[in-house]
Amino acid sequence: MNETQKLLKISPDKLKAFNSVLLDPNSQVMKDFFAVVAKYGTPKEINRKHRAARKMENLFKIVHERNPDAIKDLNWLIQQRDKGAFISVKDYRRKVLGPAADKTKFKDKYAVTLEVSALQYFPWVRVMAEQAIANKTLVPGRFIAVRKMNESEMDGDLPAIVAALDIIGASFVETLDTKGTDGSNPHLGGPATITGYFGGIGQPNEHALQWLDEFLYYYTNYGVQHVLNFNAGTILLGFMLYKLGVDIQFKISVFFGSDNPYHALWILTMAKLFSRDDGTSPLIGFNWSNSINNQTMELTADFRKALGFEKVVRFEHHITETYKSIVIQPYNRRTELVEIADHVANIAAKHEGGDPYVEQNLAHQSDILDYFRDKKEVIESGDWDNLQLNFIEKVNACNHSARALTEKGLSFIAAKNLHR
Repeated sequence: MNETQKLLKISPDKLKAFNSVLLDPNSQVMKDFFAVVAKYGTPKEINRKHRAARKMENLFKIVHERNPDAIKDLNWLIQQRDKGAFISVKDYRRKVLGPAADKTKFKDKYAVTLEVSALQYFPWVRVMAEQAIANKTLVPGRFIAVRKMNESEMDGDLPAIVAALDIIGASFVETLDTKGTDGSNPHLGGPATITGYFGGIGQPNEHALQWLDEFLYYYTNYGVQHVLNFNAGTILLGFMLYKLGVDIQFKISVFFGSDNPYHALWILTMAKLFSRDDGTSPLIGFNWSNSINNQTMELTADFRKALGFEKVVRFEHHITETYKSIVIQPYNRRTELVEIADHVANIAAKHEGGDPYVEQNLAHQSDILDYFRDKKEVIESGDWDNLQLNFIEKVNACNHSARALTEKGLSFIAAKNLHR
């Protein structure tokens, strides 16, 4: 370290000034924050409500009230899981590599989480599971949903999906309705102007606190623990809530536009400041911008480890994207994934679209704007089966990545209760 570099050291006086704002009982922004939290109780009471809501019997009760037909599929899923209907990791590796699999030392330390977005509707879960059983393929270990929360709450899909993913052992991330497309910015239109929301400008003024309120509602009533976060203000609110003792988690969305190591350093520094004494943070997923390269992840991995977050903060990287309305196609980062997966830990390979060579021949190609459509309109338009096929092609692309990793002696994380 040279003398110039020493000038960057942050003095205790600066931290003292920061604490004076956080601890000021007269600060209006802090009073407003605590007023929202108080609606749901103390941190211990909030966590107690969350644990109760997440119990399988409580989720089943809500599903039975709103969508009783889904109970049959949930029970079927439990039966298939319990009788070992899904291919094991060991057998999957043998399927890909043959006898060589038994002699290969897989790099489990760098296991890549298989991720698919977006799981919009509960019926898709069984279709995906049936395909995995029939073809001896994998159910991913992580799913994102971007459907309207209130709609999925009312028709019972939300509690059914939460229950299903607990059954199969996959993590699940929801997207709250307070995300910019709710009319929070009066100068922007709907999803057609989605680029206007990049950079997290979709939660102005009072909407950051509305996001906090909505998160606590679903946390305490449906056991939703993990949501998308794409605004600097709501990221700070998430840090503060966790610091109080509320066991929420969030991932930073690709819409936040984190596209260089210095941007990541800023976020991870704040995560460290608000981390608990055990070193944990609510920030468990960091979704990079589509524009980043492997070097950015490698550089960030260095200080992620120095900050004690290598096992806490997962790098989530888009391997495929929806074919329409988001990136220039063909977009496929699988080769880069295989190149980095043997030395950077805790990566998720996110599949938001099918492989481009498949997508280009579909009658209805995957479209990011489909996420914002009402279920009623999807059905009336005749696109219900099309969107299901788009989802299955994303799962297929995810399986292609799992195969590519396996061929190189690399590891993956699929639904842990299904693929043992």
